[in-house]
Amino acid sequence: MPAKKTSIFPVAIRFVFLGFLIAAIPAHSQVQVLHIFDNADGLEVNAGLVFDSTGNLYGTAYYGGGHGWGDAFELRRGKNGKWTETLLHSFNLKRDSDEGALPASSLTLDADGNVYGTTVSGGIPCEAAYCGTVFKLTRGTDGKWTETILHVFSFSDGAEPYGALIFDKAGNLYGTTYGGGTGTACNLFENCGTVFKMTRGANGRWTETVLYNFSGGSDGSNPLGGVVFDKAGNLYGTTFGGGNLSCGGSCGVVFKSAAGANGQWTETVIHAFNGKDGSRPSAALIFDKSGNLYGTTPNGGDPSCKFGCGNVFELVPVKNGQWRETVLHSFSINEGWNSGASLLFDAKGNLYGTTHYGGNPTCPPYGCGTVFKLTPGAKGQWTEAAHYYFNGKNGFEPCAALILDPAGDLYSTTDFGGNYGTDVCGGNGCGVVFKITP
Repeated sequence: MPAKKTSIFPVAIRFVFLGFLIAAIPAHSQVQVLHIFDNADGLEVNAGLVFDSTGNLYGTAYYGGGHGWGDAFELRRGKNGKWTETLLHSFNLKRDSDEGALPASSLTLDADGNVYGTTVSGGIPCEAAYCGTVFKLTRGTDGKWTETILHVFSFSDGAEPYGALIFDKAGNLYGTTYGGGTGTACNLFENCGTVFKMTRGANGRWTETVLYNFSGGSDGSNPLGGVVFDKAGNLYGTTFGGGNLSCGGSCGVVFKSAAGANGQWTETVIHAFNGKDGSRPSAALIFDKSGNLYGTTPNGGDPSCKFGCGNVFELVPVKNGQWRETVLHSFSINEGWNSGASLLFDAKGNLYGTTHYGGNPTCPPYGCGTVFKLTPGAKGQWTEAAHYYFNGKNGFEPCAALILDPAGDLYSTTDFGGNYGTDVCGGNGCGVVFKITP
């Protein structure tokens, strides 16, 4: 099994997530555990879930599985309400192989039920140097799944894809890479990252095209989250670095990528964070029905956490391509904090998200993490209306986005927990899949 890491994020990122010890918060929970991982079927389940058309859940574990390098799994709900897990594929970092390793992103399904995703590591060009792959999983008539590698990154065209893939209407895939590309003003071993497109040819083969190379300056650097389309086909995303340099290096940006008449894509920064309004965004954005953007920052804002406790923000288009940012909520050390996942709207317009830390203090040193709800008021003010606390046994450190079923129930994963306090997975637990009924 590969050496244990404390986070999915690259070394340069992990340290900015540390903070001070949280104050005690009364523990209560409405979290239902659907599955507890045991290392053999996954460890550090830090990516979100996706439903198929029949209500089955699909996800990835960053570590564990048959070879220790992560896996893709399916959860099926039985008639008795219990969920059964099936491993679709166990990844394995192998020399002289295109096989990927360490899947960090949520999966994406096409209309035929095929599963697409990325791995942070693997592939012949870089081997263990974290270039990564794009893969496809196909279910056969016998129910078994087969993996096909669609692309192996070579560093010059990107490396370390952490964000999830999205489809356009023509069936092309889009994503980001944290490192690689041609922007060399960043870390020598990372470069600055890319936005890329995968196009399927008539022969069934896929071709990757780099749409934009980040430079590490005012245009941002090192995107961790994926991208999202607006109605006009423009792409929006965030970068962990670049932009304003006042955050002990750089604060990160929100960017827009648009295709020109010549097919070339250009990038525009629509907001650069300054620390007080948030810093180092690491998740994909979401749109509301009016075309406003919403997201989270794990750092910045309230200084009661060492690097800031993080914010929830909104970006509203005003005129001439300008956007106005509003901080909807600033987390504090006395509640959940460090929100590095995408947000989710329910049918009533409430926002839900996860915080990596805070809440129940029984998980030292920073708390077990929470699920939070923000409710809009009549005057545009947002109120934090509910917290759902983890306690180690029902999960520990959620860092993935939530999804909704038709009944309004919430589903996601936690990095650790489940078998918390046991000898399995070093005492922190291997992670869980959970459900919350608000």
